[in-house]
Amino acid sequence: MEGRNLAAKQKSTAPARISFAKIREPQEVPNLLALQIESFDWLLGNDAWRARVGKNERPDRGEIPKQSGLEEIFEEISPIEDFQGSMSLSFRDHRFEPPKYSIAECKERDITYAAPLFVTAEFTNNVTGEIKSQTVFMGDFPLMTPRGTFVINGTERVVVSQLVRSPGVYFERTVEKTSDKDIYTTKIIPSR
Repeated sequence: MEGRNLAAKQKSTAPARISFAKIREPQEVPNLLALQIESFDWLLGNDAWRARVGKNERPDRGEIPKQSGLEEIFEEISPIEDFQGSMSLSFRDHRFEPPKYSIAECKERDITYAAPLFVTAEFTNNVTGEIKSQTVFMGDFPLMTPRGTFVINGTERVVVSQLVRSPGVYFERTVEKTSDKDIYTTKIIPSR
């Protein structure tokens, strides 16, 4: 009986841990996905981004843009004019419809988790001043999951920034500033 009590006493008493660290508390791990998720929210101009714009909430990263990424892109490419300037096409007021399938269903069915993108297209006859406006389907736009990934053909994928170029041969032409001569350089990047 005494042997059992002695074994129980030895198991329950743990040695005291002594920390020699200069910082007593461990560092809090930042939300590493926040930058990608916030950036994608800005591109779409979704409700989460609009809420941040309303609160002007972006700690340590400056001011939040007032226009979404797609709004900026459509404004940048619009209007598209013919070579005579008599007709023009412009895009505005994009919207997304809810995705047809949930993330889990997309994985099961081997399809992409996406939402249909609709845009108001405005066709203008610059000669007569006639304007025709219509909402058009632009395509299925892949959506980011709450985990910061994309489901493409049923497989969950993550965006990884590529810091090094892919293997291959790269040619570059630069102009020498002093003599205005073309200088050609080649970089060979091996696969190993």
